[in-house]
Amino acid sequence: MKKLAFIIVGFCFGIIMYKSEAASWFRIYEMFRFESFHMYGIMGTALAFGILFVNLIKRFNIKTFSGEAITIAPKEKSITRYLAGGIIFGLGWALVGACPGPIFVLIGAGYLPVIIVFLAAVFGTFLYGLVRSKLPH
Repeated sequence: MKKLAFIIVGFCFGIIMYKSEAASWFRIYEMFRFESFHMYGIMGTALAFGILFVNLIKRFNIKTFSGEAITIAPKEKSITRYLAGGIIFGLGWALVGACPGPIFVLIGAGYLPVIIVFLAAVFGTFLYGLVRSKLPH
């Protein structure tokens, strides 16, 4: 039954992403050319809600649906890692016009060439797993 709830939430998320045009290559293109506030507004709203909900989770010790404590591990403070990762992620995003979430939305909406992007993302994740231990911390 839990899996059904996750599937329903995923479908709702996909519909919202599609209807809000957050998965639109044209909207992403406008964002990277600084021609429209649309995507910045969506991401800013998501960031604000994320900050709010993380603080509520920490303050009120909110638990998962199964009763487990939610723990948020502290992050390493390495500007080089985040800068390099952000540049690689941003270049990939600008190149294909989709970050990982919208890839699934676009495939679900029938944009089948995005399957190539999905396969490339899976390959990139696999490749990262192979070289992760060799990368600087």
